[in-house]
Amino acid sequence: MHQASRSISTSQAGPHEDLNRRVSRSLSHVWRKPIAEHTREAFQQAERWRETQGSRGLILDACCGVGMSTRKLAERFPEHCVIGVDRSADRLSRDHGALPDNALLVRADLVDFWRLAIAAEWQPERHYLLYPNPYPKSVQLKMRWQGHPVFPAIVGLGGRLEVRSNWRIYIEEFAIAIAQATGISAPLGPFDPDDDPLTHFERKYHDSGQPLWHLVVDLDYRPGLMPQSTEG
Repeated sequence: MHQASRSISTSQAGPHEDLNRRVSRSLSHVWRKPIAEHTREAFQQAERWRETQGSRGLILDACCGVGMSTRKLAERFPEHCVIGVDRSADRLSRDHGALPDNALLVRADLVDFWRLAIAAEWQPERHYLLYPNPYPKSVQLKMRWQGHPVFPAIVGLGGRLEVRSNWRIYIEEFAIAIAQATGISAPLGPFDPDDDPLTHFERKYHDSGQPLWHLVVDLDYRPGLMPQSTEG
């Protein structure tokens, strides 16, 4: 029997009132955070691995946790190569089952990895954000990906972006941010994983009877959404 999972506790009744301002800022201000060296090295490793995959299309599995979703996506899309990225060495070291040859797990800081991917002109065909930390307190908006300075890089990579969460407001905010950045309406609605959840969180939330939400949207490749410094 799976342990029951707690629902999101938040004071927000709807999308954050400061979301539009934060998205506008991320689209107009150069973010000068230095790239962490360990992430630069991890990205170079991923680049070399991609070269061994020939002409396979790329799938990015962001915040992949223990790698269960990366393995399952690689099995579902054997004609693609799948790169799962997570910042936790502990999570990535756990038993996630044997990885197919078309899957790679990478330990890296996603905020840097996404920016390196934009700079390297990566164009994933599919891009997954499965149950990211919702940071549900109102003061934590800037820590949610839709309110984070790296948001333009997430959207700018293009491809079919799918975001899933057990908090509807998170998905609503993400859709609003996408529309503001691109003018594209991202359909959102309830989601049922049936008998094949992609992540442990998805299984836990579903077994606890929590409603799940997602958005799926096809985005153009727009690297110019991420403001770049003109220095040097």
